[in-house]
Amino acid sequence: MAASELPLHSAIDHSQSDHAHEDQPNHPHVHSQESLRRIINRLSRIEGHIRGIKVMVQESRPCPDVLVQIAAVRGGLDRVARIILDEHLTECVGRAAKQGNIEVEIEELKSALDRFLP
Repeated sequence: MAASELPLHSAIDHSQSDHAHEDQPNHPHVHSQESLRRIINRLSRIEGHIRGIKVMVQESRPCPDVLVQIAAVRGGLDRVARIILDEHLTECVGRAAKQGNIEVEIEELKSALDRFLP
């Protein structure tokens, strides 16, 4: 089944998945159907670009052409990361602030950004 064919639910709760926060295993990550659709669509396009780059390399296409396509994939991944970060700031950090445990959420975000940013 292609990523674009994955069933979408009105909301997905990842609290029992590997997406849960280390310090809060029951921390819910709930994404709207629209959000999931946007993220999955972007990841599907990135997946297609990567397959295209693989073919370009197999066909010995010019290196500059391959590098341009790699740049497109990086840009696509950056846009997906931005969507996820925006949602995290709005949903997770906002919820943590309301619940009075924003310090933990901020530390987890800092840790994730340390691994994410070069």
